[in-house]
Amino acid sequence: MDKIRSDEQSGMWYFGPEPWDFGELFEAFRQAPYYHIAVEVILILFIIRLLFSKSYPIETKLTKEEEEQLIEEWTPEPLVPKTPQDHPALNYRVVTQQGGSMLTVDGIQGINMGTFNFLGMVGRKETAEASLKTLDKYGVGSCGPRGFYGTMDIHLQFEEQVAKFMGIEEVILYAYGFSTVASAIPAYAKRGDLIFCDEGVSFSIQMGLLASRSKVKFFKHNNMEDLERLLEEQHRDDQKNPKKAQKTRKFMVVEGLYTNYGDIADIKKLIELKFRYKVRIFMDESVSFGVLGKSGRGVTEHCGVDITDVDLITVSMEMALGTLGGFCMGSKYIVDHQRLSGLGYCFSASLPPMLATPAMVAINMIKDNPSILHDLKEKCQFVYGELSKIKGMKVQGISVSPIQHLSLANVGDRLSDMKLLQDIVEQALDRGVVLTLSRYLDEEEAFPPPPSIRVAVSVALSDDQLVSALKSIQEAASACLQRVS
Repeated sequence: MDKIRSDEQSGMWYFGPEPWDFGELFEAFRQAPYYHIAVEVILILFIIRLLFSKSYPIETKLTKEEEEQLIEEWTPEPLVPKTPQDHPALNYRVVTQQGGSMLTVDGIQGINMGTFNFLGMVGRKETAEASLKTLDKYGVGSCGPRGFYGTMDIHLQFEEQVAKFMGIEEVILYAYGFSTVASAIPAYAKRGDLIFCDEGVSFSIQMGLLASRSKVKFFKHNNMEDLERLLEEQHRDDQKNPKKAQKTRKFMVVEGLYTNYGDIADIKKLIELKFRYKVRIFMDESVSFGVLGKSGRGVTEHCGVDITDVDLITVSMEMALGTLGGFCMGSKYIVDHQRLSGLGYCFSASLPPMLATPAMVAINMIKDNPSILHDLKEKCQFVYGELSKIKGMKVQGISVSPIQHLSLANVGDRLSDMKLLQDIVEQALDRGVVLTLSRYLDEEEAFPPPPSIRVAVSVALSDDQLVSALKSIQEAASACLQRVS
């Protein structure tokens, strides 16, 4: 062992190993156990064998004929997987006219129950005139991100208006609805963090989870008991390693009103779990904003909870507001962070002003005429009740949801079910009703929802149109189900 010692001849002190005493070494070797000596001898012999064993080159040089043969036999893998020609993505429907309650698809006009025009803002004179007026002043696009001459006064006015409408500190505007939540999640959650996420969230949220590189634990759709179980398990793990727990940020990610299921999140229970386990809540209210609550402020108003108890809320304007873009809202401290780290905000051209002003007009119309929300609620309940009467089919979601999923009562093979549901959609179009089959990227989705027909409700639909459309849907479903029974 190295230690400080003196040289008797020079009288100096120095640090270094003591000289070997071969007598002590021999005595130690003699007193060592036999199995210890045997192991050392085997190791020495193995090392000698490795040193003197014949080595072989890793690469073998091929002859010219062998190279040509390998090249001729080699078949490259396709750049993308082969897609069948009957795939829906290659055979999309073409819309030639829209607005109000009607939609023209492939030259066939029908009652529109396929798009998310919940409040009928698409085709309204007020929103169209606001957009045209803004177009004359600002042009078509901004051609720059918000931090590089892409911020216009309309953007700031919009953010201020929404903040006042929601009674919250700060709002940040994005140019694209999908990128809003997909950018917001990775702006806060990073590698090493932990996210508890509902299995039923939309694809845009899943892309945000992927971009965050955080560890994700999925809980069963809208199952608070399963979520609490995961949180409790994590709590016990944190107690075993408190230092790591202090550095790990934890989030819960949900939708206020689930696009893929039409049901509502248990926000009261989520807030209870948030404070008990010290977890932040991120909630996407793309479907519920402008729909739920007596004044259209979403799930928090609908359930009577304080909006500040939700750390971050994201909204796509491509549904109730009838335009493009999206926004996030929360405290100033949280939202301002996205102005520096929200990828969709920092690196995408800002929202064209002509798309922001229609949203501002739509919000003012909701404030000035809140009865439109009551009208939508009644229509949703009526549609839900009529769809529930169709034999052989069931309705997913809650009665006040403007998105309702009509699926088969007896679930079979996924592809066969999708084909049968698509036949119902085709039959409904022939009868003058525009529906759509819910589409999912089966190979990309974490938990693909069951096949269903997505039925969208709008206040633009008159009572007579709703009665006629629902009758046509019932006839189409009965005809298709009888054919396969």
